[in-house]
Amino acid sequence: MLELISVMVLALVLGFKHSYDSDHLIAVSNILRKVDSVKSSIKIGFSWAIGHMLTATIITITLFIFKESFLNNVLPNFEKIVGVMLIVLGILSMKEFFSLHSHSHSHGNVVHSHPHIHLEKNQDKKHLHIHMFGIGVVHGLASNDELLILFTASLAVTSLGGLLVGLGLFSLGVVLGMIFFAMIFSFPLVKLNSEKIYKFVSLGTGSAGIIYGALMLFAIL
Repeated sequence: MLELISVMVLALVLGFKHSYDSDHLIAVSNILRKVDSVKSSIKIGFSWAIGHMLTATIITITLFIFKESFLNNVLPNFEKIVGVMLIVLGILSMKEFFSLHSHSHSHGNVVHSHPHIHLEKNQDKKHLHIHMFGIGVVHGLASNDELLILFTASLAVTSLGGLLVGLGLFSLGVVLGMIFFAMIFSFPLVKLNSEKIYKFVSLGTGSAGIIYGALMLFAIL
């Protein structure tokens, strides 16, 4: 019983840790910078986690069945797909960095100037959820070599049922980890509501996406 509890806790912790992979945080940050509330960031982070869980489950089961033959031939291509996605997200962030500007409007006799940082108000919230879900789907494709090794070697999983239980706990850890990151990342952006900070974040996430994506694409990492 104690051994089973230990395995469950380990799977949960490994999932939480896995959500903080560099490619995950860079891609998610490029979308989270667009939200206008912490609550929205949590929901969008959850959308990413669901997308990740979906493909991670499908691909991990496939890997469990086909073992190393599938692992060696297919997974490197998934890593390249993630690299391309990061580059695209980075370019879009850099584009907004160079085009961001402020506009003025008046309330009675008082004139206010606001930067265009509340992008979620100008975009359908549903689109942000779809984008984040899609990013999670792509990340799920490239995560399963680690999952297979963890659950067959480290956790001594020998049956598909055991793998699914472990994967469920691992996925829960991923969800909790990403929700926590979404809260921490978006809170200062929402509270400070600063054009300069938003531009700095756009530059940072965009640059990181392009550089890290290129490293993944050319298998340098």
